[in-house]
Amino acid sequence: MSKELRYRFVPVEACIMCGSASDGHRVMGRRLNKSHGRNPKRVIGISTTVLRCTDCGLIYSNPQPIPFDIQDHYGVPPETYWQPEYFQLSPDYLHEQLHKARELLGARNGMRALDIGAGIGKGMLAMERAGFEAHGFEPSNTFHERGMAQMGMDPARFKLGMIEELDYPADHFDFISFGVVLEHIYDPSAALLKAMGWMKPGGVMHIEVPSADWLVNRLVNIYYRMRGTDLVANLSPMHEPFHLHEFTPRSFEAHAKQHGYEIASQRYYVCKTFLPGFLDPILKPWMEWTDTGMQLSIWLRKPITS
Repeated sequence: MSKELRYRFVPVEACIMCGSASDGHRVMGRRLNKSHGRNPKRVIGISTTVLRCTDCGLIYSNPQPIPFDIQDHYGVPPETYWQPEYFQLSPDYLHEQLHKARELLGARNGMRALDIGAGIGKGMLAMERAGFEAHGFEPSNTFHERGMAQMGMDPARFKLGMIEELDYPADHFDFISFGVVLEHIYDPSAALLKAMGWMKPGGVMHIEVPSADWLVNRLVNIYYRMRGTDLVANLSPMHEPFHLHEFTPRSFEAHAKQHGYEIASQRYYVCKTFLPGFLDPILKPWMEWTDTGMQLSIWLRKPITS
């Protein structure tokens, strides 16, 4: 059976972050289960609708395509998903994020950290190097196996599984990382709240997700309209890298207000444009100035009083 047939499609009735009803959200267009390319009118495939929440700006697919086996998505050799440099642990790996975590946490002894979606374990090794007692888990069998064999990860701290399946003691971690993970999860609200329960009062959580306001997606969507299609560049729910959501700061502000945590810090990263290189000197400064870069980095804090 082909991968395209191993899905069940589940309608979304409300925004997962702010709770507003989906029947009032803006339909942006359709996303196919493959790259649309430069000539989208000639591309044939299975599609799902992409919506944008009119209250908090979250972009999501509706219905959500849920694979019958998560390994159909992520049970692939790491080499097919990442570039060769991914397998090297550079001295400055996660340096900025770990420095920010220590800045927000202040001086504490014996701090514990949890890396959610730990890949082959590089983040955990960087956390250990920064003085944390590092724990983590990874849903992909192949990535977990590579972490054990190549990176020498401790099986007692490096678990195989999904956030929906695993558990840790309440109020256990000082720092939790959700780096490039939340966009892959079918219920990011439930995942955030479960992880928040594992975090100590006063602890911080770092989240890095695709921005719903990325300028390049807007430009490509205009191009698709000019080519006479209703396709959009946002998301990729049925092909790599299997993104289901794109976020705005308002998405987290609404969720924080409902669930009693705080937003400690936020910023955007410009990253690549994936457009012809001669456009970079124009687009990159503009994205930096207008907060329309590709990645949103946001820090959440669990209140002391919770």
